[in-house]
Amino acid sequence: MRTKNSPKLTALAVALGLACAALALAQGGARGPAQTGAGSPYDEQVKALLARPEIQAAFADVEKNRDAILREWIAITEINAPSGKEAERAAFIEAVLRGYKSLDVRRDPAGNIIATRRGTGGGPAVVIDAHMDTVFQEGLKIKVERREGRLYAPGVGDDTRNVEAMLAMIRALDAANIKTKGDLVFLFTVEEETTFKGVNQFVKDNKDRVGHYIALDGGYEGFTYGGIGINWYRHHFVGPGGHTRSATPPYSATLPAARAIERIYQLQLPSGVPTNLNIGMLGGSEVVNAKAADAWFTVDLRSTSNDVIADLERKIAAIIKEEADRERMTVRTERLSATPAAQIPGHRESLLVKTAEAVHYAMGFKPSITTAGSNNGNVALLAGISAISTGAGPCANAHALTEYCEVEPLYKGIEKTILLGVAMAQLSS
Repeated sequence: MRTKNSPKLTALAVALGLACAALALAQGGARGPAQTGAGSPYDEQVKALLARPEIQAAFADVEKNRDAILREWIAITEINAPSGKEAERAAFIEAVLRGYKSLDVRRDPAGNIIATRRGTGGGPAVVIDAHMDTVFQEGLKIKVERREGRLYAPGVGDDTRNVEAMLAMIRALDAANIKTKGDLVFLFTVEEETTFKGVNQFVKDNKDRVGHYIALDGGYEGFTYGGIGINWYRHHFVGPGGHTRSATPPYSATLPAARAIERIYQLQLPSGVPTNLNIGMLGGSEVVNAKAADAWFTVDLRSTSNDVIADLERKIAAIIKEEADRERMTVRTERLSATPAAQIPGHRESLLVKTAEAVHYAMGFKPSITTAGSNNGNVALLAGISAISTGAGPCANAHALTEYCEVEPLYKGIEKTILLGVAMAQLSS
C-alpha cells in the first residue's frame, strides 16, 4: 500500500540516503575498484598464451572428447583406493599412461606414478599432482550414479576428478602437439589422505629439480598458495578398568575422555587466522560389559599459524590432564603426524601465484586466493618449493558416502589446468 510522506519525513529520508551513499563511497574507496586481473605483465602474457592456436587446439580436444573423459572418470572412481591400498587404481592409471608415447613413466619407492613429458629445454620443471587414494574402507563397492548434471559416488571428487583432469590434459597436449621448454611432470601420489608418504618421497628425491609445484586437490574457481599446519594426535586415558558390576569408582576411562571432549570443543578458536579443530575417532573397551581401561580419541588440529597450534596444544593438554587427575587416571598421548604451517615470505607476489591468478581471471573466474591449503602442496612449500593448490571441478561432501561433483565444469577445469601448466613450463615455439 502506498502512503503519502510528510515533507519532514521526506527530508529525513533524503539525508539518511545521502549519508549512506557517502559511507558506501568511502568504504568503496578504501577497498578500491573490483579487481579484474593479476596485473601487468601477467595478464597480458596469459591472454596472449590463451589466444595461441596450440592452446585453442588443446581446448578443442577436451571439448571433442567429453564423453570419453566422463567414462574414464567414472571407471577410475569405481576402483576403490583406500589410502595405502591404491594398487588396483594405480595399475589402471599406469596402464593408461604407458599408452602415451610422449611420456616417460616410472614408479618410485613409495608407489607414486611419475609420468614426465619432456620439455625442449630452457624452462622450469613443473609438477602437476593429484593423489590416487581415498578415505573409504577396503571392500567398499562403488557405483557411480549420474543424475541432474552430477556424478554421485564416494571419492568421485577427492581426488578422482583431478586424476582424470591430468589424464585428459596429457591427451590434449599431445593432440595439439604442444611443446614446452620445461618438463611437465605428472605425479600420481599415494597416501595423501593419511601420511603424506607419497609426496614426502617425491620431494625428498626431487626437491632440487622442481621449479613449480601445482597440487590439484580441491578448489576450482580459486587457489591456495600457503599451507595450513596439520597436527594429528591420539589421547589415551588409562585407568584400572573392571566389570560393569564392579564397585564405582573407579569409573570407565570413557568418563574423563567424554568430559575432555566436551571441554575441548568449547575452546575459542582465533578470529582472523584460519584454524580448525576436530575430534574424529574414539575408542574404548573391547566388550560391552567392561569398564574401559584405555579410552582414547583423536584430535585433528589445523591452523595457518604455528603459534596458534602450539597454544591450542597446551590448552588441550591441560584439559586432558585435569580430567585424568580428577578420576586418578593417567594420560598417554601419541602424535600421529605433524605438518607445520607452510607460509613462504613474499610468495603472494611470486611468478607462480601471479600467473595462477592471471590464468583464473583469463578463464572467467574471480578467484578466491588463500593461504590455507591442506594437501600435498603443503609438503612442497615446507621444502621451499613454490607451490599452489587448486582443482579442476566443483564438488561437495568430500569424505562422505554422499560425495558428488558437477559434470559440466570439469571440462573448463581441465582447460584451466592446461593453460596454467603450459604458462609455467613455457610454450616452446
